[in-house]
Amino acid sequence: MTGQSPFHAGEIAVQERVGVHEWAERSAAHSVRDYLIEQHRDFYPLLPMLFTGFVDADGKPWASILTGTPGFSHALDERRLWINAVPLPGDPLAAVLRDGLSVGCLGLQWETRRRNRVNGLVSDIDGDGFTLDVIHAFGNCPKYIQKREVVAALEPGVALLETRTALNADDTALIARTDTFFIATAVTDGADVSHRGSKPGFLRLEEDGALSWPDYTGNNFFNTLGNIKANSAAGLLIPDWETGRVLQMTGSAEICWDVEARAGLPGAKRVMAFKPSEVRSLSNIIPDRWALIESSPFFDRLKD
Repeated sequence: MTGQSPFHAGEIAVQERVGVHEWAERSAAHSVRDYLIEQHRDFYPLLPMLFTGFVDADGKPWASILTGTPGFSHALDERRLWINAVPLPGDPLAAVLRDGLSVGCLGLQWETRRRNRVNGLVSDIDGDGFTLDVIHAFGNCPKYIQKREVVAALEPGVALLETRTALNADDTALIARTDTFFIATAVTDGADVSHRGSKPGFLRLEEDGALSWPDYTGNNFFNTLGNIKANSAAGLLIPDWETGRVLQMTGSAEICWDVEARAGLPGAKRVMAFKPSEVRSLSNIIPDRWALIESSPFFDRLKD
């Protein structure tokens, strides 16, 4: 960057409440860039999937996933990431993909726990994919990422879409066993997607139909919480590593700062809540089948 803060008012408000704003500005000055450094240009071609965040025509954020043979995403140069994949019919991204669309992308290499983010604008769409023109690019720490490996490489099946306004039994079973999900948020300046992980059971279904989860110490940029502070609309994506389907939801999120809400949640600094208004189940999105090989060691260090 060129000295201009990468943070908007919502992010700054959360940073100031937690007491880390000055630290975040100093850290961002040397870690948040408007181009892909060589390490990141080398990283994206290694990945079989990318997670995305975007906003639909009604202003609702969604998180989605794009997959391909490693190399399907690669840098054309330091300011352009080519993504050689298109969203499947039924994916909310398919309906809104256009030049100028703000998209947040997250790359994760599960076996090494490496994680990098690149947010930008779509350009040069064709039948094979699109370019993402970089606005912000930076790395994230490996905390809370579960180590996984492919146990079966399968040909993609036919994507089957189910839509509903409430969660069903299959959805709640997936929520109960998941150790990983993704959250999309957005403000006027752009869309973002972020990873959340912990031990199964950390994502809880409350009696009122909301989902809640503990928010742990992260990079102190508070991109997700800052976006929610400015705009409560959010979207969740939960991958089912065993079947290849993904559960997508859009709705509204809020930050609960109440100390009592964190009781019984070791390591939680806050509690997040999400109320879904629309639910989509899209099968056969993840072509491979993945198995957990090691939980993040950070979970055993979390304390009240």
